[in-house]
Amino acid sequence: MSDFHAIFWQIHSNLPREGPGNFASTQKAFSCLKSLPDCPQILDVGCGPGQQTVDLATLSNGTITAVDFYPTYLDELKQRFETQEWGNRLQVIRADMADLPFAAQSFDLIWSEGAIYIMGFDRGLSKWRSLLKPGGYIAVTEITWLKPNPPEPVKQFWQEGYPSMRTLEENRAAMETAGYAIVDTFVLPEIAWWTDYYTPVENKINQLKIQYQNDPETLQVLESEQQEIDLYRHYSQYYGYVFYIGQRADNG
Repeated sequence: MSDFHAIFWQIHSNLPREGPGNFASTQKAFSCLKSLPDCPQILDVGCGPGQQTVDLATLSNGTITAVDFYPTYLDELKQRFETQEWGNRLQVIRADMADLPFAAQSFDLIWSEGAIYIMGFDRGLSKWRSLLKPGGYIAVTEITWLKPNPPEPVKQFWQEGYPSMRTLEENRAAMETAGYAIVDTFVLPEIAWWTDYYTPVENKINQLKIQYQNDPETLQVLESEQQEIDLYRHYSQYYGYVFYIGQRADNG
C-alpha cells in the first residue's frame, strides 16, 4: 500500500496552480482596486506555488509578502521570482494563515486565491481585516453555489468535502457583516478550472493509474481525485469559484 500523502504530492507537485484561476481573472479583480497606491504592500495568503503571486507582480509595482505552510510551494515561488529578476519585491514566510505573524505590519491589499476555505470564509475575512490599512482592499476566491437544488451526487460530494459552502448572495452578506464594502464579485470562467489546474491534475492521475495498477488502495485515492474533476465536468453550472473584492469600510 502506498502512503496517501506521498500519492497526494505526486499528484499536486509541480502544478501551475493548486486551484482554479487564471491571469485574466486575477487581472479583472485587480483592475477593480481603483484607489490602490502606486507601489502597494500586498499580502498573498495561502499562496501555494504562486502563479497568482507572479501575476500580481506583473500587474503592479508592489512588494508582495507571500505566506504558505508548505516549504515546497515557497521554494517554487522563489524560483519563479528569481527567473523574472523580481527577487527584491518578494518576501516569503512559512506560517499558518490562521496565525499570521504581522502584529506590527499592515497592508494595502490582501489577496487569497482558492485558500480561504481552509480557515473558513467568515473567519478569514474577520481575522485578516485587522491587517489592512484603512481603506485597504481584500480579494479572495471562494467555492460557491451558483444554482439551487444541485443534483444529488454534487450535493453529497460538497456536503462531505465543504459543508459550509454557500451562495454568492450569502457570501456577499457575510463580507459586509465582516466590515467590508463590496467592490465587485464575479464568477471565474470554466477555462480557469481547466488550463492550469484540472487538466494537468487529470494528466497526472492517468499516469499514476498505470504506475499503481496493482495497488487497489492507491487506485481508490486516484479515483477520488478523478471524481471531483468529473463532477465539475458534468455539473459546472451549479457551482464555481467566485472572486469577492471588498474594501475595509471604516477609517480605523
